[in-house]
Amino acid sequence: MNTATTDFADMTLDELRVALAPDIAASAIFDGWNETALLAAAEMAGCDPDIARLAFPGHGAGGLAMEMIEAWITSVDQAMEAEWPAERLAALKIRERICTLVAFRLDAVADVDEAVRRALAVMAQPQNAPRALKLGWRSADIMWRLAGDTATDYNHYTKRAILAGIYSATLAVFVNDESEGKADTHAFLDRRIEGVMKFEKAKAQFLGKDRELPSLTRFLGRLRYPAR
Repeated sequence: MNTATTDFADMTLDELRVALAPDIAASAIFDGWNETALLAAAEMAGCDPDIARLAFPGHGAGGLAMEMIEAWITSVDQAMEAEWPAERLAALKIRERICTLVAFRLDAVADVDEAVRRALAVMAQPQNAPRALKLGWRSADIMWRLAGDTATDYNHYTKRAILAGIYSATLAVFVNDESEGKADTHAFLDRRIEGVMKFEKAKAQFLGKDRELPSLTRFLGRLRYPAR
């Protein structure tokens, strides 16, 4: 991301975090997700390092690394929404919509796959797992909403949980994929999505039977995922 002409003084801290995130990811390839990467990104972008530190104070669960990774994921979420709004996806089948959105995310980080590898390692640390799960859920929710999903019942939660799992598994393949154009990763994604389509059919048959699921549904209904 070329942020050299950006006026950071006019940004909120939330906007600044997202604006710096791609440059931080580029620096994290070499330096890891740490203050060195933050300061290198600030220099690259022409941002005052003190302002950059203010945007990423390193407080809370996961500290500085998770703050920067969350900002990067947010930047990918926003780029995906801008490139693939719901009206553009409407002409595609549901399966194609989800594949298209996940593929966009993979392409968006294809040049910084080492940063992805390092980010996955950070998110896998026990103290970061709850926050990482929330981020995965949030991205899955955005994808389903762009794909036109309006379910508010049990399906709302299962769809997002399954997609978050597929995306996480696909990233694990992605960071080790040395095939041309990450062809193996995209093939893996296609197989997983196909598996979900079969699962949805089986689930519909299962839920069509006289099964008792009200207590779980009430519990899920009380959950609140992070605001976008």
